[in-house]
Amino acid sequence: MSTAGAAFGDRLAAVFAERGRLCVGIDPHAHLLADWGLAASAAGVREFGLRVVEAASSRAGIVKPQVAFFERFGAAGYAALEEVIAAARAAGLLVIADAKRGDIGTSVTAYAEAWLTPGSPLEADAMTVAAFQGVGSIAEPMRLAESAGKGLFVLAATSNPEAAAIQQAVVADGPRAGMTVARAIIEDVHSFNQDQPPHAFGTVGLVLGATVRLADYGIDTSVSRTPAVPVLAPGFGHQGAKVEDVPRLFGALASGVIVSESRGLLGAGPDGIAAAIDARAGEVRAAHA
Repeated sequence: MSTAGAAFGDRLAAVFAERGRLCVGIDPHAHLLADWGLAASAAGVREFGLRVVEAASSRAGIVKPQVAFFERFGAAGYAALEEVIAAARAAGLLVIADAKRGDIGTSVTAYAEAWLTPGSPLEADAMTVAAFQGVGSIAEPMRLAESAGKGLFVLAATSNPEAAAIQQAVVADGPRAGMTVARAIIEDVHSFNQDQPPHAFGTVGLVLGATVRLADYGIDTSVSRTPAVPVLAPGFGHQGAKVEDVPRLFGALASGVIVSESRGLLGAGPDGIAAAIDARAGEVRAAHA
């Protein structure tokens, strides 16, 4: 089925139905490059990324290149990333650029234009963003995503321990007063999605770690939302979360969960990654049957 020109939420629903919910991280850590027999260079991350794309192309529906691992090699690293993203999209994979950009005004708009503008050298299907200055600071990227048929994933409850103090802090005033920062982000994202034309999933999603207890962040997982919110959920595999626990971990949010795994799959090496992706994708499909 062609999804050209469709909203991101509708394309995500199609990927879930046709290829499943597994998202394969493309994280060329230095130790993984060495394990794969590749140089710690732009050429090495290019080869690594293209091999992951090849392994994922007929076995999963989503890939998530971690931009930082390419960026460390400067212009050549970005050129490598452009090739990896282009190859993934040509293979029909949905690409989430894990860029975690955040700022205000024209600066954050420029970040969004780099990753979400159709025809851009770095064009992805979605990107991760940070809204430390408030969800209002990413209003223009949200508008751009909606108009371009792209998606955003806003950091809300992440698994790194040092984030908890901020994400669990309580908003002092305004319409979200009394809510945790994480809960306020969820409500602001949902409010934006409700105001857009109807899609199978909202244009703007959330990053919610699969290894955190969402109740500790003031998040009520019993609340159903329309449209359903896409949830990029890192933490599966190597980090300990299990795919069969998605309903228990995410409750009413489970329908939008993207099961993201990186090291547990990449650690299988160049000769084993295809089989590892195939096995994990099967587990994810079975868990959501």
